[in-house]
Amino acid sequence: MALQITENNFEAEVIRCDKPVLVDFWATWCGPCRMISPIVDQVATEMAGTVKVGKVDVDGNTALANRFNIRSIPTLLFFKNGELVDTITGATSKDNILAHLKALL
Repeated sequence: MALQITENNFEAEVIRCDKPVLVDFWATWCGPCRMISPIVDQVATEMAGTVKVGKVDVDGNTALANRFNIRSIPTLLFFKNGELVDTITGATSKDNILAHLKALL
């Protein structure tokens, strides 16, 4: 299961993490977000210990959404060593998410 990431824990969970991190920016009212949510959770389970996977609810964390200029959801951000290195906007496949993550290992 993906970790809930908020404005309060973002620095500790994402920026200071020593593993690659996938952050899913989503909202409860977003159909494509609900469609990929189980995929993101599967990736979190399968890649546990290798990468960290978290979700940011844009409605409750507008400062984070603004910080990363999130204009469309779902948006998946990929971090390595605290730096944003890749982005996927819109619904995508599990294989595509895994490929992006494996490129960071």
